[in-house]
Amino acid sequence: MAMTLETPVLQRPEAIGPAAVAPPRRTARWRGPVLGLLLPLTVALGWELAVYLGWSNGRLVPPPSKVIATIGELAKSGELTRHIVATVSRVAAGFGLGVLAGTLLGAVSGYWGLARQLLDPTVQALRAIPSIAWVPLFILWLGIFETSKVALIAVGVFFPVYLGVMGAIRSVDRKIVEVGRTFRLSGPAMIRRILLPAVLPAYVVALRVGLGLGWMFVVAAEFMGASEGLGFLLIDGQQLGKPAQIVAAIVIFALLGKTTDWLIEIATAPLLRWQDSFGPREGDA
Repeated sequence: MAMTLETPVLQRPEAIGPAAVAPPRRTARWRGPVLGLLLPLTVALGWELAVYLGWSNGRLVPPPSKVIATIGELAKSGELTRHIVATVSRVAAGFGLGVLAGTLLGAVSGYWGLARQLLDPTVQALRAIPSIAWVPLFILWLGIFETSKVALIAVGVFFPVYLGVMGAIRSVDRKIVEVGRTFRLSGPAMIRRILLPAVLPAYVVALRVGLGLGWMFVVAAEFMGASEGLGFLLIDGQQLGKPAQIVAAIVIFALLGKTTDWLIEIATAPLLRWQDSFGPREGDA
């Protein structure tokens, strides 16, 4: 009597590979933006419905339909483009100056102990000064034109970039630096091959924080006698009793701020691909 031994058939490797369990990359790529829009769209639709049903008159907090109509009117007249260009140019100039000064002084203070002892106490004291306190001084020194506005924005951007760079350099693992010294790396080589890669993640975060403060400071800057800009739209809407215009300017601020933050994130992503850190990677859900 012959005996046979049946063995289970093994599945093919490709049947249990990543393609079988991972979601499509295209779906995962769009999942994040869609989820991010879910909350604001839900709030906007809820408020629109509340006004439509008569639960609120929508006078002080206008519904989204009226805000969108106001944005359309400003865009049709050409005012919106003029105000956006003025605000974006001020933020760009102030952001560039603040990043340049913050990066240089932060790097010097983080890398050189004597410079840190000389500079850091003064910088920390200046950081505690409220932003609005700089306004009369800058007006007195630089006038009410573009220079004072750009200078105020640069001050807002400078401090988070300075602290981010200095703190990142000081937090570099000493063992990594000792490895560089063991291989007898020169000062520039030590910065390029060890310090710079270690500092980049914190530096990107500092840039994003600085950019956010730049958008906040531009409002205070455009309060200084500006005749154009989104901050001017806020003041004009307040003085003329136009809450829809005020909310429209706030919405545009939010869109521009998120867009520029996203651009920084996209631009710096190739520099951080070496990271093996917690969190979803590109294309993951």
